[in-house]
Amino acid sequence: MPGKVNFELPIEKHHTNRLNILHGGTIASMVDTSGSLVLASRGLFSTGVSTDLTVTYLNSGGVVGDVIRGEAVCDKFGKTLAFTSVKFMNEKNQIVARGSHTKYVAQAQKDPKNIIDQLKPGEDESKVGNSAGTA
Repeated sequence: MPGKVNFELPIEKHHTNRLNILHGGTIASMVDTSGSLVLASRGLFSTGVSTDLTVTYLNSGGVVGDVIRGEAVCDKFGKTLAFTSVKFMNEKNQIVARGSHTKYVAQAQKDPKNIIDQLKPGEDESKVGNSAGTA
């Protein structure tokens, strides 16, 4: 669905810190990458330039062999800026972290390789991230 990306990462040794748990930098990198992928899912060929990235860490993401899951959504896609958010869950279905990513997209929206018009979402972005399943 345009404006929403689900993903997972099997945790390997190089994703961990010296305590052998998922490194916060790995999560921050996933906020950056998934924020860009969400904009690509909206039809941008070039996904713009990061202006802001935040992460709030809430629980352990896991250890080697565990899988961390993420869901990224496009909260707002404007003429100049795009705002994305991502939620991470561990194998115990606990929220691990939340992140947000803001990108400057004014120049990116001019790329002739974009397919924005073909992928316009059929519903308001505020409903895309609604996991309650209401219609």
